[in-house]
Amino acid sequence: LPKAELQIAEAVALVDTLQNWTVLDKIILPTKNPDKKFIFGKGNFEVLTEKIKKLPHVTAVFLNVERISSLTKRELEDAWGVKVFDRYTVVLHIFRCNARTKEAKLQIALAEIPLRRSNLKNEVSQLDQQRGGSRYIMGSGETFMETQNRILKERELKIRNALEKLRRKRSLLRTQRRKCEFPTISVMGYTNCGKTTLIKALTGEAGLQPRDQLFATLDITAHGGYLPSRMAVIYVDTIGFLTDLPHNLIESFFATLEEVAYSDLIVHVRDITHPETILQKATVLSVLKNLNLPSHLLDSMVEVHNKVDLIERYKPTEENALAISALHGHGLEKLKEEIEKKILTATGKKILTVNINLEGPQLSWLYKEATVQEVEVMPEDGTARVKVIISSSAFGKYRSLFPNSKILL
Repeated sequence: LPKAELQIAEAVALVDTLQNWTVLDKIILPTKNPDKKFIFGKGNFEVLTEKIKKLPHVTAVFLNVERISSLTKRELEDAWGVKVFDRYTVVLHIFRCNARTKEAKLQIALAEIPLRRSNLKNEVSQLDQQRGGSRYIMGSGETFMETQNRILKERELKIRNALEKLRRKRSLLRTQRRKCEFPTISVMGYTNCGKTTLIKALTGEAGLQPRDQLFATLDITAHGGYLPSRMAVIYVDTIGFLTDLPHNLIESFFATLEEVAYSDLIVHVRDITHPETILQKATVLSVLKNLNLPSHLLDSMVEVHNKVDLIERYKPTEENALAISALHGHGLEKLKEEIEKKILTATGKKILTVNINLEGPQLSWLYKEATVQEVEVMPEDGTARVKVIISSSAFGKYRSLFPNSKILL
């Protein structure tokens, strides 16, 4: 029962995410397999029907199951005289309301195709009952069902082609980022765990406006920031995960999440105050495994326990987890240090100080091939101490070009 209560609380949170949608009442009932025509036993169905009839202002019923068949949907709508939604249709509608970019809108259009196919079967069976069997459309040799299926197939192909073009464009942008050698950190977690708030705290980006609602972030967005050594990095804000997120939606958004596979580090943010925080962690890890990410990305992942300001004297029980409050800035410096350590390992970069002769070409070479952070000039002997972030390959070149240069690790 406690688990069912948490599930219904999440279902209410999903509805509350939508503007002008209000929950009038809620009830916990056992359900049968959603693939069956009747998902309730006779007694429970009567209890629910009686409840709906006593609520004059109800306009829809949300069944918190992943999918119900079009036949079940029709039967229930006929019995109750109101619209019936499952988890798939509610989550899809939230996505539709929150989509901002062309890519997110295309992903949603793709996720709608199975729903349209399902609704089509419903419409056709109703038409058949009205006119006594399906008929061919005048002179075309196609039934209404065949025509509509062909239109849906063509639409799906068109959307997939448009998404492929965007994927290639994203790949090009990724290549350009790599040339600039900006390390990329993907920030991931269960929906509403505080990812956007954390990125805002790490980057100081005033334009980021975190919202306390499910699926506030649908599009992958990139934000520049600096680590303690002044190394420039890119934080990628990703779509939040949800338990039992309908499979078609996951498949549609996998293309967006492929960006994660090319990052140098993953930061997994957890809302440690949530009663189901362990289940939420399992959901995120399950989706990450399905993305077929390189093993080194999963092994080096940084786990962050967020919202610790709401728990008195919180200490993580899990090894290597970092306790933070993204809202109040608690633990952020330690997190940045951990991110920097992992990024240096993942990218093979080094932070070192070199002694150079100002009359030679070393300084201009370092500005061109590495990230110069500090230059301390010693005018008495015409030298300078230069602090740099440098890749292993560039460091190798530097040593062979300037063998007499003094290096302080």
